Amino acid sequence: MGRIVVIGAGMGAMAAAARLAVAGHRVTVYERTETYGGAVRRFERDGFAFDTGPGLLHLPAVYRDLFVKTGKEPLEDLVELTQVDPASRHVFSDGTRVDLPNASRAGTLSALDTALGAGAGERWGDFMVRAREAWDRTRRPLLEEPQPEDTSVFGREPYPALKAGFLRRPTTTLGGIGARELRDARLTELLDSYAWSYGFDPATAPASAAVLPYMEQTFGTWYVGGGIRALADAVHERCLKRRVEFVFDAAVVEVLEKDGRATGVRLADGETVEADHVVAGAPPQALPRDGVVAGERDDRARPLPVGTGRVTLCLALRGARESGAVHRTVVHGAEGRPTVTVLRPDDPALRPDDGHESVTVTATVATDRAPEWRAVAGTMLAAAGSAVPGLRERLLWQVLRTPEDTLRETGVREVPGPALAGGAGAFLPAANRSPLQGLYRAGGWSHPGGGLAHAGMSGALVAGLIVEGADFRGSR
Repeated sequence: MGRIVVIGAGMGAMAAAARLAVAGHRVTVYERTETYGGAVRRFERDGFAFDTGPGLLHLPAVYRDLFVKTGKEPLEDLVELTQVDPASRHVFSDGTRVDLPNASRAGTLSALDTALGAGAGERWGDFMVRAREAWDRTRRPLLEEPQPEDTSVFGREPYPALKAGFLRRPTTTLGGIGARELRDARLTELLDSYAWSYGFDPATAPASAAVLPYMEQTFGTWYVGGGIRALADAVHERCLKRRVEFVFDAAVVEVLEKDGRATGVRLADGETVEADHVVAGAPPQALPRDGVVAGERDDRARPLPVGTGRVTLCLALRGARESGAVHRTVVHGAEGRPTVTVLRPDDPALRPDDGHESVTVTATVATDRAPEWRAVAGTMLAAAGSAVPGLRERLLWQVLRTPEDTLRETGVREVPGPALAGGAGAFLPAANRSPLQGLYRAGGWSHPGGGLAHAGMSGALVAGLIVEGADFRGSR
């Protein structure tokens, strides 16, 4: 079988590597940093541990499929996987609170009616029916099939927005859905929070971003025991068992080509490595030329949507987690304050003992400017006080992580969002098949976009393209 070089050891790249190794290929992964996982990292200090990337898992079926296909082992045999219930507590800007159950439509609508008043649940339920239609229209072509060369079909908006106004024009943005269809500021804040959590500004995100709350509320929210880093550990271990070789602290500076085909890579130390196929798991912005032959215009390349960055506060607290605490609290912003997500996993692996607690607080920020990070941290800490009683009195220390940390670990400041239809195609990532023959793209910056589940899907698509070639039509 073939020799395959994988650039980067992110989750999508490792998913592709494991599948390709099972198919009989000789796979070597070159990672420019000292570890695997890409943005899925862990910070540890004084017995406290924190996920510094995503803290929760959606669509675990993607990784169940990976482990079954690469070793016939259930995911749950390798990591502890539990549903988070309630899935989230929301603290709205007017002080109203509501706990939303995990993967329960009826429970969610009832909770909204109780907290926000009669009719709120019905309006949200009607919106979710339309969101499901958008999901049904886009799920397979956008998530389970390779991105076609002609992407014009994805430029059309799949969300069946309600028409209103004199000209009966449908809204084209997620923010417009909230204003026109939900008719409650708190429901609008709820909808907006899903966009922010995936790195999208609801004012500019296409209406099809409605699939994000649909996905979470339908398929559930899950926690991996020991933190999401434990999932990265399991994927890395699976690669090793399938005899994938990893070379760390080895930056790739060039994709080699001959006669219009990728033939290997050149490392920073000057070494060249030959390959029959190259899988680029790194962000295209961080790759030299992204495999395009020097002087040749790439007519299929589209500018990637400028993502947003992640700011994270790691909080070490004295005192035990109080009774009734929930795993995830979303504190909605107002008057320029960001919406923040507070994660409080009840996990002994993340704290020195039961008399302490580790908490992460995250917010989405624009990366086209560098705000005063201390001020941002202060605002986030104040918001987190709505989720953690006595927070300031319990605080032992805090560590602030900014997009500059993301840049150091992944090569770019931004965190990619999942692919979305609509928006004239502006929210589509790079295709898995590069214009340069033999070069493929896997991971959050390639089809079908960012997020743990989407990265895993990307790895499956790339493996299918290499193993099955032109006959590959998508996951089955």
